[in-house]
Amino acid sequence: MSRIICREVPPQHQQQLQQQGLSPLLARLYAARGIAQAAELDYSLKALLPYQSMKNIQAMAQRLADAIAQRQRLLVVADYDADGATACAVAIKGLTLLGARVDFIVPNRFEYGYGLTPEIVALAAEQQPDIILTVDNGIASVAGVKAAKACGIEVLITDHHLPGEQLPDALIVNPNQLGCDFPSKNLAGVGVMFYVLLALRAEMRARGGFAQQAEPNLGELLDYVALGTVADVVQLDRNNRTLVENGLRRMRAGRMAPGIAALFQVAGRAHDKASAFDLGFTLGPRLNAAGRLDDMSLGIACLLANNEAQALQLAQQLDQLNRERRQIEHGMQDEALAALSQIEPANNYTLALYRADWHQGVVGIIASRLKERYHRPTIVFAPGESGEIKGSGRSIPGFHLRDALDLVSKRQPGLIAKFGGHAMAAGLSLPEAALADFQQAFESVARERLAEHHLTRTIETDGGLNAHELNLPLAEQLASEVWGQGFPVPYFHNRFAVISQRIVGSKHLKLRLAREGEEFDAMLFNQADWLPDNIDAVYQLIANEWQGKKELQIYLQHWTALAEG
Repeated sequence: MSRIICREVPPQHQQQLQQQGLSPLLARLYAARGIAQAAELDYSLKALLPYQSMKNIQAMAQRLADAIAQRQRLLVVADYDADGATACAVAIKGLTLLGARVDFIVPNRFEYGYGLTPEIVALAAEQQPDIILTVDNGIASVAGVKAAKACGIEVLITDHHLPGEQLPDALIVNPNQLGCDFPSKNLAGVGVMFYVLLALRAEMRARGGFAQQAEPNLGELLDYVALGTVADVVQLDRNNRTLVENGLRRMRAGRMAPGIAALFQVAGRAHDKASAFDLGFTLGPRLNAAGRLDDMSLGIACLLANNEAQALQLAQQLDQLNRERRQIEHGMQDEALAALSQIEPANNYTLALYRADWHQGVVGIIASRLKERYHRPTIVFAPGESGEIKGSGRSIPGFHLRDALDLVSKRQPGLIAKFGGHAMAAGLSLPEAALADFQQAFESVARERLAEHHLTRTIETDGGLNAHELNLPLAEQLASEVWGQGFPVPYFHNRFAVISQRIVGSKHLKLRLAREGEEFDAMLFNQADWLPDNIDAVYQLIANEWQGKKELQIYLQHWTALAEG
């Protein structure tokens, strides 16, 4: 069951926005998303939060400037998802522009696991770096930092994940660490690295480092920052929207990295119409496929490619991996649904599933799919090594997943081997023999922390539209905004008559809908069953372009039948 509600709109904010020039409809949409002043919709780079309030960033800039001046060897240790890959690309490109000697390694998730582990330090030590710089990881790498120091290697950590009770003994830049006054806690790992480069450039400027050479334009890295920020599904607060919008502008203008241009090409998307949707649902999955099925060094190589031919060859490999990922995903999802058919998910507060033949690189996607279907906190496990299983979890509003795992771990020490993550997504490993105990403990914590209303899917809409408001200019206007996590794309709620319908592409419905005497084209994806004559629908407005012609199209997101008459 789903519950449809209309977003609350603070009337004072809506009124202020209208007085500042926004239309009543746009004022309503933005006020419902926490915007009080039209100035908050200014995404020019001058609107970026200054870096100075980020804890340790000045000290890290000074240390990196010293390292560059002394020609010390830097080695970036990246994470194996799209955020980690783009953060690595930003680090390599940016530090190189600033004169550093820098290289990278990225852990293979199947051999080394996540983060700066002692095993990764041993691998890094073979390259004899003076400094290890982590991107999108490191905040939990207490043992890894200790191992690096034992090898005589200094560690600098850039990360955005939530810290544990013990911090590594290293210089850390992370907006989520205790005592950091940076106003936005939502930067992705790539955003943190970009901010470190801003601070480093300012430090080198103060030292006269650009007296004999042009100061590098770090804005050239914003296409990477935009891709990693959206792909990591962090909250798109104003600061992140500013980063993303400026990256998208570079893409639309054709001033992006060859690797990103190649990802657009293999995905069949037009870069001059780049949107946050493209980054999250077409480019991001292709980049992530490398880390899920193979080795993210392939994805990073694509991002760092210096020419179109090389970039395209690598992007085609990523596209093929993504096709393989989809096949594996479909098989695992069918198996998971078959397993759940033997129980009644509605009677459970959580889902925690495991099969010995599931693929470790795809469990996060399956957890996300099952969470969406059943609206329950979900963890999906696959085999790890040495008798352990590794899980990836996704949560629902009202249930902080990492905190829940922390509580399980404290109540039953030793049950979970290790864990980490965020409110809505987390990873963990535990002995295979402990799965049943974990399922019981996880369910128990959820029953304490969730009420019945949390377990009913809530669809938030922005209310209804009049027929004259259902138009192409509005769809185009909405398409120009940076929508995403925490700043949701507008959904509307109205009743329609179904005039005609036909199946396209074997599993989608192409519809003609009517309202208030006007007719509209519509699509309902992944459903081939006929709709009734009258429906109550939640929908999105799309400016659809086909064969050079642009037209309004309604995308149905949810529907229920209306009684005749």
